[in-house]
Amino acid sequence: MNLPETSSTRPYLIRAIHEWCTDNGFTPYLAVRVDSTVDVPREYVKDGEIVLNVSYDATGGLQLGNDLITFKARFGGRARDIVVPVERVMAIYARENGQGMAFPLSADMQDDGLAADALHTPGAAPDKPGASADRVIQLVSSDARDGEAQDTDEPPEPPRPAGAGARPALKRIK
Repeated sequence: MNLPETSSTRPYLIRAIHEWCTDNGFTPYLAVRVDSTVDVPREYVKDGEIVLNVSYDATGGLQLGNDLITFKARFGGRARDIVVPVERVMAIYARENGQGMAFPLSADMQDDGLAADALHTPGAAPDKPGASADRVIQLVSSDARDGEAQDTDEPPEPPRPAGAGARPALKRIK
C-alpha cells in the first residue's frame, strides 16, 4: 500500500517552540547550519553555523513558513534581510533556559563541505545517533554568541540558573 507523501514536521515544530517561547516570555533562538542557500551576514558565521535571535523584538516581518524563515534583523547596527531554509535549522530553543528542540542533520548538512569537527562533537562518529543533538547542546551551552541578531550591538548576558556551575542545556524529547 502506497501512503501519500507527507510534509516535514520541522516547520510545525519550529513554529510551536517559537510560540511557546514567546508565550512564556523567553527569547527564541535558532541554531542554523550555513551553506549557500542561507542568506545571513557571513561575518557572523562561525564554524559553518550561526545562532539567530528570532524574537519579535529582535526581528521585523518574521515569517516562519514551511520552506523558508524570513525576517529583517540588525547586525552591528545595520538592518539585514535574513533567509533561512527550514531544513538548515539545527535547533530552536529558549535563550534563558536552553529548553527547545534539536533536529537531526540531514545527509546534505553532513556532507556540505565543511570540516567534520564543525559538525560533530569530538570523538562522535558521523553516523552516531544523537551526534547532531550533542553539537547543538554544545552550541546552546557555549558562551560565544557571535551570531545573535540583536537590536543592540552588545547582547545582554543570559541569566544563569540557580546552582553552582549550572548551565543551560537542551532537553531532548523523544
